[in-house]
Amino acid sequence: MVLSTMQDLFAGNVSFTTFQLNGFYSLGEWRHFLFIPYFLMFLLCTTANSILIFLIISRKALHSPMFMLICVMAVLDLLMPMFAVPNMLLSFLFDWNQISLVGCLMQIFCIQFVGTFQSTLLLWMALDRFFAICRPLSYHKHMQISNFLKFVIVPVIRNGLLNIALVALAGKLHFCIKNEIDHCFCEHMGLVQLACQDTSINNIVGLSVAFLIPTADFIFITISYVIIFASVIKSGKSSSKAMNTCVTHIIVLTFSLVFVLTAFLSYRTSNNVSPNSRIFISTMYILFPCCFNPIIYGVRTKEIRVQFLKLFNHEKVFSQ
Repeated sequence: MVLSTMQDLFAGNVSFTTFQLNGFYSLGEWRHFLFIPYFLMFLLCTTANSILIFLIISRKALHSPMFMLICVMAVLDLLMPMFAVPNMLLSFLFDWNQISLVGCLMQIFCIQFVGTFQSTLLLWMALDRFFAICRPLSYHKHMQISNFLKFVIVPVIRNGLLNIALVALAGKLHFCIKNEIDHCFCEHMGLVQLACQDTSINNIVGLSVAFLIPTADFIFITISYVIIFASVIKSGKSSSKAMNTCVTHIIVLTFSLVFVLTAFLSYRTSNNVSPNSRIFISTMYILFPCCFNPIIYGVRTKEIRVQFLKLFNHEKVFSQ
């Protein structure tokens, strides 16, 4: 019976339906201590983004298109770690590291979709600044929901269809040799590498998703900011407030892009990156921007900073 099962596995007739997430297992007993820094980052992420969301929703002074986009960013930053970090923390503490194929595919889709949506949201923020600085007289017209939807619908459909295709193709693969994923959560290439059949199409689709979503968004974002800076320099007007917001967006974009590209290239290039380093980079791609974004927006955006101090002082007076 055992021999027959092994023969079926190697023949590709049986495919694994459960997987072991073995990220950082080479650390041995030290692996359990990873719970502390990752839990603290997760706590910072949830707390900072929750405060930012509450602040923007509750304060009428922040009910402008730009701050609504920042609020959506905070919602995405709040959701992103939820799909991976809680399971990762349980794995660090109790070695609960099993996941079904369906659960793995759902995790891949959720992380990929929210991640690409973050990229697209940065594009919308660039458009917001473009209209505010280069087309100030028609800003409110362009940023009305009815008009702004035309900039929203196509990217959302693009992101959804491409990520569905990515996950659907991965779900059709046979995994008949190994069911151990050297990671703390399911990542597309981490799963695809375990397949015992040709994965050329999966690699092509994965590259296409990277080119058609974050790369395309980055190109349009760059064009927008080039036009914005050229317009400000040409006009000779002082737009320090608007430019400060642009710089904030660029800082957030730069950090996000560095982590995404590093995690993406670690799978697809010949390098000497150790498995633990690659896993660490991937986990930081999920956690670090989500912790960093609300802080940088809170510190660099005067309106948010002022409203936070008002809220803090109000709560302080109320408690007394």
